[in-house]
Amino acid sequence: MTRLVLASTSPARLALLRAGGIEPTTISPGVDEDAVAERATSMGLINSTAEMVHVLAKAKAEAVIDHPDARGALIIGCDSSLEFDGEALGKPHEPEVAKARWLSMRGRAGTLYSGHWLIDNREPQPGVAAPAAGRVSSSIVHFADLTDREVDAYVATGEPLKVAGAFTIDGLGGAFLRSIEGDAHTVIGLSLPTLRELVRGLGVEYTSLWNR
Repeated sequence: MTRLVLASTSPARLALLRAGGIEPTTISPGVDEDAVAERATSMGLINSTAEMVHVLAKAKAEAVIDHPDARGALIIGCDSSLEFDGEALGKPHEPEVAKARWLSMRGRAGTLYSGHWLIDNREPQPGVAAPAAGRVSSSIVHFADLTDREVDAYVATGEPLKVAGAFTIDGLGGAFLRSIEGDAHTVIGLSLPTLRELVRGLGVEYTSLWNR
């Protein structure tokens, strides 16, 4: 069996892994996403939403590599953002922001990007970089044409305030997604097919992660 560390406290990502037979160790990465993105942008490392989620996923995985619970395990870091009208939309945080987004998104479509960074921390060696690999998955999300009352009711639940793009597929917001082109797991924030490809790329059998 191969242990997996999830560098995230996202309930949705944890539930997805559990449903897929994996009980990971969860560690909060404690990354200041805005600061990391700003620094990476100034260095010319971020020029698109895909590059942004890639950089942030890498930062989150690397942030927990020295944690005692991360030793002897694979570490997966993830980050997600919705690209809509050429803008990367993270968590809205405020009701007014979430409402404005939904009024703009309803009846239209955006692309959800999820970055993944996997580190092989099974045999850490001082001064030697651990093997690692990353990949970004994407899906096109078509939003239903919500009424004003539905938008107000959804925002009032608080759910869209704390998720990338102001919507979920595995919660109350699932009813407001008309269709998805691509891997639905990407919309949750962690693509199991992508995780499998990364794990196998590091020479590990994906099924060795199953521990449920």
